[in-house]
Amino acid sequence: MDTWFGEVEISDEGEIEKCNLSSRDPKELAERIHQIQKKGTAFRAGIELREIAFQCGFVDNDSEYLSLLQEACVEAARQSIKESYTPDLPIIHAVGVIDDIDEAVNLLAERLSVWYGDHFPELGLKTSDLASFVESKGLRNDMSPDDSFYVLTENSMGCPMGEKEGLILKAFAGDILALYERRSSLEQYIRDNMEDVAANLCHLAGPLLGARLISMAGSLKKLASLPSSTIQVMGANNALFKHLRSKAPSPKHGIIFNHPLVKGSSPRNRGKIARALAAKISLAARIDAFSGEFRPFLKDELEKKVASIESRQEKKRKGVGK
Repeated sequence: MDTWFGEVEISDEGEIEKCNLSSRDPKELAERIHQIQKKGTAFRAGIELREIAFQCGFVDNDSEYLSLLQEACVEAARQSIKESYTPDLPIIHAVGVIDDIDEAVNLLAERLSVWYGDHFPELGLKTSDLASFVESKGLRNDMSPDDSFYVLTENSMGCPMGEKEGLILKAFAGDILALYERRSSLEQYIRDNMEDVAANLCHLAGPLLGARLISMAGSLKKLASLPSSTIQVMGANNALFKHLRSKAPSPKHGIIFNHPLVKGSSPRNRGKIARALAAKISLAARIDAFSGEFRPFLKDELEKKVASIESRQEKKRKGVGK
């Protein structure tokens, strides 16, 4: 019988016949724990490992047994964390941070729009444009006559604001711009690293869409294990549930709608093109996950498939027109 502290032979009567004990090194004990977990070893009912450890002479008392077991488990957890690291993990974290930034910056930009709108409602700028304007120009009273927005300030219906509020708004706008800049740097990080993590997926779907698919699946290997039909509708959860609950039409695509070949196609062809794209994405993910060989012809095959779909649809449309 394999135990975390060594191999033990036990007779049918429950008597210990032989003990082959491991060293008391936590790393070696942690490795034994990993091996037992991989094998899925099932212990015989009624076996008390602590008593066996005492009888084999591995430890002398409960305190020593629990202390060694704790050290071994901590080391096993540490090794598991190291082994669980994969090159796609930073990409997944980067996508998650982008989502968090989007949520935060949208709320903050809306707050800036409302607050500054009380002062200068005629401006008409939103999001990053508004933040850039406020951060650089401040209040409407601060603008010089040669500024392109100066005409709007002369008859503005907005309420006046003092210097103190102006400084707060400028600092607030600067914080929002910093978030936009951080988001851009994260997107650039994804572009720079996706080719090393998943070259085929990056070439086929683009670095940002490819990273998004990996993040939604949980990892590159999990994405590779998904059928193309699932990849096709990833991100369309609400539409899919609505279809399952009622008689609503099934979704033709999810997040892959952002791919230029799908987004730029006619609604009549969009479902077929999305299906073709999902099939190629599934294949690209499997190649990246299990072989790593770069196959640029996957994109060429997809483009030919899309051209064929559009050509058939065009011929069919002209035939119907006659």
